Amino acid sequence: MSANTKDLRNVVLLGHSDSGKTTLIETMLYEGGAIKRRGSVEGQNTVSDHTDLEHEKGKTIFSHQMFVNWKNNKINIIDTPGFDDFVGEVVSSLKVADTAIIVLNAANGVEVGTELVWEYVEKYQTPAIFVINQMDHPKADFERTLEQAKERFGNKLVPLQYPYNSGANFNAIIDALRMVMYEFPANGGKPEKKPIPESEMARANEMHNALVEIAAENEEGLMEKYFEEGNLSEEELAKGITIALAKQQFFPVFVTSGLKDMGSGRLMGFIDDIAPSPADRPARRLENGEEISYDPNDKTTLFIYKTLSEPQVGMVSYFKVLSGKLKPGDELVNANNGETERISQIFVAEGKDRIPVDELVAGDLGVTVKLKYGHSNNTLNSKGVNRKIRPMEFPESRIRKAVSADSTADMEKLVTALHKIEEEDPTLKVEQSAELKQTILHGQGQLHLDLVKQRIQKEFGVKMNFDNPKIPYRETITGYAEADYRHKKQSGGSGQFGEIHMRVENFYDDMPEPTGVNIRQKDIEDLPWGGKLAFYWCIVGGAIDNRYIGAIKKGIMQQMKEGPLTGSHCQNVRVTVYDGKMHSVDSNDISFQLAASGAFREGFHKAKPQLLEPVYSVEILCPDEDTGDVMGDLQTRRAMISGMDSEGHYQKILAEVPLAELHDYGSTLRSITGGRAKFMMKFSEYQLVPPNVQQELVKSHAHLQEA
Repeated sequence: MSANTKDLRNVVLLGHSDSGKTTLIETMLYEGGAIKRRGSVEGQNTVSDHTDLEHEKGKTIFSHQMFVNWKNNKINIIDTPGFDDFVGEVVSSLKVADTAIIVLNAANGVEVGTELVWEYVEKYQTPAIFVINQMDHPKADFERTLEQAKERFGNKLVPLQYPYNSGANFNAIIDALRMVMYEFPANGGKPEKKPIPESEMARANEMHNALVEIAAENEEGLMEKYFEEGNLSEEELAKGITIALAKQQFFPVFVTSGLKDMGSGRLMGFIDDIAPSPADRPARRLENGEEISYDPNDKTTLFIYKTLSEPQVGMVSYFKVLSGKLKPGDELVNANNGETERISQIFVAEGKDRIPVDELVAGDLGVTVKLKYGHSNNTLNSKGVNRKIRPMEFPESRIRKAVSADSTADMEKLVTALHKIEEEDPTLKVEQSAELKQTILHGQGQLHLDLVKQRIQKEFGVKMNFDNPKIPYRETITGYAEADYRHKKQSGGSGQFGEIHMRVENFYDDMPEPTGVNIRQKDIEDLPWGGKLAFYWCIVGGAIDNRYIGAIKKGIMQQMKEGPLTGSHCQNVRVTVYDGKMHSVDSNDISFQLAASGAFREGFHKAKPQLLEPVYSVEILCPDEDTGDVMGDLQTRRAMISGMDSEGHYQKILAEVPLAELHDYGSTLRSITGGRAKFMMKFSEYQLVPPNVQQELVKSHAHLQEA
């Protein structure tokens, strides 16, 4: 096992679901001798997909860490899910990888899942290798897939290889870096090196020259030598290509069949020889602007990129050593919470198996268990060291569901369980909404939430129910009204009395001051739920004592918190209190609080009340051929299309859609496009609800109040 930072390679495999990542990794592990026999996804015996949930779904759901020793180097490999519901696993894995291997399906070309991961590859400035996989598929099309990839990801994509024949008869690869043809046995495995056929030499030479130019830009004297001698050794090319890859100046393209074990050994050799080690990567910037390099002789710093809870084990933490060395028994301080952790054991992961080790050096990936205070996104340091890595940023949620249990006791257990899973999964958010009186679960998609539901039931023994969450409507007024209300109560002894006259009207910034009144006090309140209340106190002649101002404002605010139309929060209202009456004995705070609430309610109903609904900006990326169906579905959701644009062979649709119409949108979009689309949504603004929708909502609320 390597103890040298220069001898480490950290690669993450990314791509759309069904691109064949897990099968390709199985072959890579087999080629490197890490496993004696290749498993299969169908056989539920791959090193990577080892959880019951993954066996049940036949898909990668979690990121998995593995390693293989290849020649003198240790190659750490992370497998990631292809569904964008689990994008959090991609983000966290890219945070610690030094090279991204982007796997494309030769039959399907560039798919939307690849588009998604590319955004994060660019964000993290990660060197990338493209692999066009499944060249043995009957519909495999190397040229089309390469062309699509260049259209979407740019001309930095440079093929090092291409298939001599593809489809069901695929068994040979032309390699333009080594200028050789690899011909494989029918069942794959070790290829035979053969001269490139004469018919292919022109193309192979053209590709080789492109690689020479890339290398020469980074290694002096190479171009001259190439012109003088007409050839360069792979070792000579490797120096320049290594620098170019590390600087993201080019992205090499390979071809493979993971299923038939063709081409994966050559890919492993390239990773071993050319892919950057952690020592070749730029220094990492800390939160305070300082930098940290992968120096094994420095003090120890590690970053936890993933945590999960395992039955009988507890919390399992996956990390990368960023500097120094880590040994069992080391005590480190958590920079995020100041707590000291003793690292009792350290392991390297081979899928579900954890192998204990005595030391991990800067740049290596490892696992530890039972940390008391360590969570994802935490930095742990040697004592006396003050470093904190910039945290990972995860995408906003795209789906929300109200959750409930069958009893109060089960609900308490459910909330506890949800918070535990929330600790593991930063793309999941649990919200206890006082406004909606619901527990809301926010996630990336229906599949994401369905799997949380399965885990809750299996691991915590609690049944979780899904409901559509209520919509956080807002109420306002569009007109002007005057109202008065007298609260009078006599029940023996001192009673209650308060009378208020007020104006209510729509409030907007820079509106003119009210006329015909004497303004004594003016308060513009920013409401906790958004919008404003403008409160004007215009009482003259002592009709109401100033000491009741606080109680009157409280009464108005109480009514605004549960609005007269649907019980939703009110906003952007100006209230002018201009007259009233009080009683020397019976008037008190509660009297004026109730009088203010009653007057506001009456005035609100008379001032053309209007319901507002939250509207979200939605961005959809879908294949050309599905655009019409996607647009048709949006129209049924009261959407306003705000723009369209082409991105490669995809269409980008921009729309403004009411939140009330977005229930189950992810599932519908997946159904319409066969899983080949993605969408993002972000709160935009509150807009007026159409009259027919408002009428139904008001009627529904009235029925509930009666009930």
